Amino acid sequence: MTTPQSENTEYTVEFVDGPLEGQTDSRVLLHGKHDARISMVAAVDSMESLFWYDEVDSREVQGKLHVRYAFDSSDSDPVESDDAPV
Repeated sequence: MTTPQSENTEYTVEFVDGPLEGQTDSRVLLHGKHDARISMVAAVDSMESLFWYDEVDSREVQGKLHVRYAFDSSDSDPVESDDAPV
C-alpha cells in the first residue's frame, strides 16, 4: 500500500549506452528531483569498476518519471581489462 508521502518518490533510470546499455534501475528522488549525474558499480572481468552516467533527457511514462542516461567514459573506470589473453 502506498501513502501520499511515498507516491512519486522513485524514478526509473535507463542506460542508453556504455557497459550498462539496455539495463534499468530504480532511484529515489531527492527533494522531488532526479540526479543529473549518477554512478554505478559493476563487475568487469571479476573486478569492480565505477561507471559515470549523465542525463540525456526525461519523460513521464504511466505517471512515473523515466530518465535516460549516457555513459561518460572519460570519468569512468576502463571498460576493458588490461590482462593479456591466455
